[in-house]
Formats: sequence, structure tokens, C-alpha cells
Amino acid sequence: ELVGLIPLDAMLDAGRYFLKKQQRSTGVSDAELIKIAVKSMGLDELYPFKPEEKIIEYMISQGEGNILAGLSLKGFMEETASESLAPGGGSVSAAMGSLGAALGTMVANLSSHKRGWDDRWEEFSDWADQGKAIQEELMNLVDEDTRAFNRIIEAYRMPSKAAGESSSKQKAVEDATKNAIMVPLRIMQTAVKALDLLDAMVGTGNPNSVSDAGVGILALGACVRGAFLNVRTNMKEIEDKAFTDRVMKEGKALLKSVEKMEGLILSGVEKKL
Repeated sequence: ELVGLIPLDAMLDAGRYFLKKQQRSTGVSDAELIKIAVKSMGLDELYPFKPEEKIIEYMISQGEGNILAGLSLKGFMEETASESLAPGGGSVSAAMGSLGAALGTMVANLSSHKRGWDDRWEEFSDWADQGKAIQEELMNLVDEDTRAFNRIIEAYRMPSKAAGESSSKQKAVEDATKNAIMVPLRIMQTAVKALDLLDAMVGTGNPNSVSDAGVGILALGACVRGAFLNVRTNMKEIEDKAFTDRVMKEGKALLKSVEKMEGLILSGVEKKL
């Protein structure tokens, strides 16, 4: 029996501990890690263990958090298709990237349980852990991109008639627009981290899932290309040319690296199909 509340990290660490004892991949969702911890420690033997009532972070965050990321897939699709200006291309790009990384994570988890590969479970578990971290970061950026857009709208709604208000509004718009550029750049930076994962899963992962890794790199490529479009679309509003030059240089480099790896990975997929 657990008396009082417990930190989330403690439950996640317990879940990973018991999975490792079973030589199983730890690169699974937080919900699955909590489930493993609860079952392994018998925390639900006396009464049901409700994470939203027993874990500190979940208690604090009730009613807060990511709105879009908490929607069902159908709900997210319908909200995107609605007349509202957000979510837009940036949020959708982040979602595609998250799914691409998730496919790499899936292949790693499947590989860790492949019959005859028992001595490699830890290798693939490490890959799955990396993939999980990337997909969760991208999922958080789904809402962050929409929040960045809303900040621009709020800045434009500031009054500007009185003395001094015009310059304050201009600065607020500039700052909000810079933030709206940096968020999709972060989406690109984060998505690129999944390239090694997908490359490894095509090269050394379960061959029966090579097409899944191929779809993963396609989704990741779409994510990076889409995010770069959102970086560029806000550039014309920025007066700080040193900022725009630096961001464009990094964005082009990230896009180039993805395009190069995408070709190599897809070539590897074709050889194994």
C-alpha cells in the first residue's frame, strides 16, 4: 500500500527496474512504466491504484498541460481542419515528427523481443529510450507551436495610439515573431536527433519491421521540411537581420542533413524489402 503521494520519477524508475529484471525494453510510455511498477509492487492489491490521484505531478497538472497533444487522433485532425487559425503547419509538423520517432521506437522494442536476439535486448532498449525521449519532446512542441502563434496575435492586439505604446507594441510583435520562428527551428533540431535511431533500426533492427522504419524516416522528413516552411514564413516580419541570417543558416543545414540521411535510409529499406 502506498500512503500519500509519490513523485512521478520514482514510479518511472521502479517500472524501468522491473522491466530490466525481466530483460525487457524500458523504452515504453510512462503509462506502461507506471502499470509495470504498480503490478510488480502489488500497489493495486488492496484497491485500484489511480495515477492521477497518487502521483504528485499528475495531481498538480490537472486541468493544465498540453491541449492539442491530449486530443484523440480524430480530435486533432478535426481541430486542424476547423476554421480556427491554429493548430497549423508547425503543430502538424511536430506531430508527424513524433510519429516518425515513435515508429523507430516501435522497431527497437520489437527487436528487443525478437526470438534468438535475447543477448541484444539491452542494445535495443537503449535505442527505444532515445526514441521515446525524442517523440515526447516533439509532442510537447505540438502545443508550443500553437502557443507561439497565439502570442503573435496577442501582440498585434496591443494598443498603439498613445505615446510610447507604438514602440512597445512593435517590440512585442518582434519578440513574439522571433519566438514563433524559434519553435519550428526547435522542431527541426529535435527531429534530426531521431535520424540515428531510424538508421540503426533499418540497418540492424528486426528485418520484419524495416518498412515501419521507412515510414518513420518519411514522416521525419516531412516534419523537418514542414517546420522549415514555418521558420521561413515569419522571417519577413523580422527587422533583426543578424537573427534571420543565423536561423536560416542553421535551418538549411538541418534540412540538408535530413535529406542526405533520408536517401541513405530509404536505400537501405529498399535493399531489405
